[in-house]
Amino acid sequence: MILPNPKTKGDISVEQAIQSRRSFRSFSAEAVGLVHLSQLLWAAQGITEDSGGLRSVPSAGALYPTEIYAVSGRDTVEGLEPGIHQYRPAIHGVDRISGRDIRQDLGRASLSQMWMANAPVVLVICSEYERVTGKYGQRGVRYAMIEAGHVAENIFLQARASGLAAGIVGAFMDDEVVKVMDIPATHEPLLIMPAGYPA
Repeated sequence: MILPNPKTKGDISVEQAIQSRRSFRSFSAEAVGLVHLSQLLWAAQGITEDSGGLRSVPSAGALYPTEIYAVSGRDTVEGLEPGIHQYRPAIHGVDRISGRDIRQDLGRASLSQMWMANAPVVLVICSEYERVTGKYGQRGVRYAMIEAGHVAENIFLQARASGLAAGIVGAFMDDEVVKVMDIPATHEPLLIMPAGYPA
């Protein structure tokens, strides 16, 4: 599914987005617009120039080990079927890899942090280390984690610029997250970011 084109001009300044950035744990039940999900995914890993070589975050050697998944429920993202969706930066679109709403399962896999299951959309930031360790050896793992931090901050700032709220979760059982999402074992989960309108 091709997503709406991202905007490159917002309603608030970068400084205002930074000033209002907070980690939220409570979300409204209001559905998120597909345009907002589009913006969040573009900010996380979107293509930012015509040749397609550069993205919204820096990456060691421009190797981009990051994989982003969006988990939604029934009618939680306007125009998006429930399930697990993998972001495809090259087409600025998503592939629906499962029709299951696993937000509750992700909450349980995150040491029973069930507050996150109430967010309309949950973004899971993963990394395929082999893309960077082939060039940088074991140091590539650190570079991948640094990239995940860049991704997370972009999501936070884009959420605020869009009138949304985002939270962040680092405490989870990696193997359980991979299992409930049924994604390749090489896609190591690094961060989970619930998002929606603030309650």
